[in-house]
Amino acid sequence: MGGKSFGKAPDGGGSPGPGDCDGSGRERARRRGQGQLEAQVLAALHEASGPATAAWVQERLGGDLAYTTVMTILSRLHAKQAVTRERSGRAYVWVPAADEAGLAALRMRRVLDGEPDRDAVLTSFVAALSAHDEQLLRALLDRATADGPAPADAPATTGRPAAPMEPGTGPAPRRHHTSDEARGG
Repeated sequence: MGGKSFGKAPDGGGSPGPGDCDGSGRERARRRGQGQLEAQVLAALHEASGPATAAWVQERLGGDLAYTTVMTILSRLHAKQAVTRERSGRAYVWVPAADEAGLAALRMRRVLDGEPDRDAVLTSFVAALSAHDEQLLRALLDRATADGPAPADAPATTGRPAAPMEPGTGPAPRRHHTSDEARGG
């Protein structure tokens, strides 16, 4: 049957491995992580020409996911403000509010929100940045300071890179921060 060894693990052992039979003759689907599923659902929504139903997303992903799984992922993305939804008859139609970069930023913010010592987490994060990433972060923080604070209900980022800043046109010199001490500054 297509060259697959049924009932054997990939290493030749007796238990089935991913993609092999589960002992009952049915082939198990390979498990994907939640982050991977969310990224695939967002990618499918970005391909849509407009608002899309969960059934359309399920079909776009090859149909190997249960409809309820697609609905769960869409609901999680909605809770994270990565997608929006509106009623269309008895169902919802879904629209992406963020791309993969925006979804990664939401996950980072959720991790940070779950930590009791935000200063220590941010200090460790900044200390581990490459020189290029540090420069980009400084430019983004300077721009955010110049633009004023973002509203709390602002939509997720689209992941588009910021335009480079012209020398001498940036805001006033940056303020001292505890993360500077971690970097020796």
